[in-house]
Amino acid sequence: MGRIADLCGEIAAAAEDGPEGLVLPPEAWDRLRADWPDGDIEDALALVRDSVLYTDLVEASDSLSARLVELLGTWGDEKGWAEALEGRATLSVEVIRQIAHRLDQLEEILEANRDGKPPDRRGFDRLRRRLMDQGIEDAMRPDWARPGETPPDDEA
Repeated sequence: MGRIADLCGEIAAAAEDGPEGLVLPPEAWDRLRADWPDGDIEDALALVRDSVLYTDLVEASDSLSARLVELLGTWGDEKGWAEALEGRATLSVEVIRQIAHRLDQLEEILEANRDGKPPDRRGFDRLRRRLMDQGIEDAMRPDWARPGETPPDDEA
């Protein structure tokens, strides 16, 4: 395993950006062929390409996720939530719900891969609680607390 890791390290150091991702210049191929068969070099190059792509994907996802956590968090406070419920938000509550659900999944994955500090999730977490509670409020409210109803004598 150590030799393959060394090969991947050499390939990563020698590789250049090409139209289809990382490529090895001809002189690097020639140098590596002295110790490795072409199949091993190609396999190691594919591993390095995948690793670079994975790193780029995590960085881009982390940046996008942080901005979406911030944006969705604006609907987590009382005023923002009221605007969303009244249809005055730029997105419908259903779209906000769908994005928040996927974003929560993405954040969970990124936590294991994030190098830096995670975004401030306080507003986003408030929004998630509001989304989970939406619809439950009416069902949990006693009959007398509904508009136009009066409390029974023993609860007044």
